[in-house]
Amino acid sequence: MAEQNDSAGSASAPNPSDAVVRTDVVGRTLVVTIDRPEVRNAVDLRVARALADAFTRAEDDPEIWTVVLTGAGDRAFSAGADLKAVFRGEVVHDPERPERGFAGLVKHDISKPVIAAVNGLAVGGGFEMVLHCDLAVAVASAVFGFPEPRVGKMAAAGGAFRIGGQIPPKLAAELLFTGTPISAARAAELGLVNRVVPDGEALTAALALADEINRNSPLSVRASKRVLLGIDPGVQRDGDDWARIAAADDELLRSADAEEGVRAFVEKREPRWTGK
Repeated sequence: MAEQNDSAGSASAPNPSDAVVRTDVVGRTLVVTIDRPEVRNAVDLRVARALADAFTRAEDDPEIWTVVLTGAGDRAFSAGADLKAVFRGEVVHDPERPERGFAGLVKHDISKPVIAAVNGLAVGGGFEMVLHCDLAVAVASAVFGFPEPRVGKMAAAGGAFRIGGQIPPKLAAELLFTGTPISAARAAELGLVNRVVPDGEALTAALALADEINRNSPLSVRASKRVLLGIDPGVQRDGDDWARIAAADDELLRSADAEEGVRAFVEKREPRWTGK
């Protein structure tokens, strides 16, 4: 079951992509829920478009002061890119807004604080979405990791450089190179999440954190976010890092290993790496 909030101040908004993303307003907070629990909330083209729409709405609506991003169900925040969709040749960004990157959001900063409510697995692109958020709350059973090297990929949605900016470089290297996941408790020790809460309480805790923020001047909070992240309106953050990651990822994607990794995943077998 997805976590629910029965606050009298909550109202659902019409959304053309209700099948894959839900948006709900709780007070001054927009709750954005990836709703594909049957595939661990993996991101396909529909999700990317819907998330881009949701974050545009959050930025443009003066009544929205904070955003909570979460996943439906109790198994996963997001397992990242839907590899079966990728294997079919589907993109996992919004082709009409490619500058926003994976899932329609990882390269795009809105001025309002974004909180990840991690209700389970957050791996690959799911972990990268958490790293993109300003704050994070996780349930005790949550798991974080970069499984990309196990399928011939890399953390190209910002993880390859963001993780090294948020934890010590040697620990970042271990996560990136081994693909071994870490627990919520370890993520909290490393400063990757703000709070660890009992299972089933991620959304409640994230909304409480949002409420703490919403008691303050929204202009003050947004000014602090701009200075903290070093961003200006209309200017992409981490421009040089994105250029480096794009070049490395482009070379990797042309390799035989990258093709073999996805094929092995789809065929449910161990990959046969050649280093080519």
